[in-house]
Amino acid sequence: MVVEDAPKTSASEDQAKTEANPTPREDDDEPEEGEIVGDQDSASSKPSKGIAPQSLPLEHSWTFWFDSPAAKSAKSKQEDWGSSIRPIYTFSTVEEFWSIYNNIHHPSKLNVGTDFHCFKYKIEPKWEDPVCANGGKWTVTYPKGKSDTSWLYTLLAIIGEQFDHGDEICGAVVNVRPRQEKISLWTKNAANEAAQLSIGKQWKGFLDYNETIGYIFHEDAMRQERGAKNKYVA
Repeated sequence: MVVEDAPKTSASEDQAKTEANPTPREDDDEPEEGEIVGDQDSASSKPSKGIAPQSLPLEHSWTFWFDSPAAKSAKSKQEDWGSSIRPIYTFSTVEEFWSIYNNIHHPSKLNVGTDFHCFKYKIEPKWEDPVCANGGKWTVTYPKGKSDTSWLYTLLAIIGEQFDHGDEICGAVVNVRPRQEKISLWTKNAANEAAQLSIGKQWKGFLDYNETIGYIFHEDAMRQERGAKNKYVA
């Protein structure tokens, strides 16, 4: 597993590391609610002699990014949006993904105000990133504490290249808020209506999501903020 070489100098980053990779519980073997736990014994057991461990590479490397409530409140109003986001882990194989995923908090266990991202390597989860600048996002909404399964299915869909227009995918983010959790799927070329509609419809199918979802251009979101309207619906 590749770990991003980000400087560890701020309290916000320490909090991010703590929440994203909590200390193992010694006295409580019960999994937290909403936590997906693998087979600890099989994962840690050594391979039999003569059998080489197999690695399943992904088509792209991906990075988890963390933006904590403490980091957001500490930044000044003059700083750019997204300036408190920090890279946490980068992975490039199926085994590395599960090793990380099984040892981090899932959305239902994250503090209110947290944003947790998974983006293709070297694409920053910011509107200003050159790859994201002309793109937009689809968004699904869930009641508080109900997005864990859809977050996992979204991650598996993007890293597993399940979309017909997979090259359009930048990454995904889950936003934890007081009354709801939102998962957004970011794409590159907002003007490519056919590709975006295909992605939106496929995503709903992967999640078995029956409500109408909307696609907002990043450019509109930057200019109009919460007043931005959906350009496409699925």
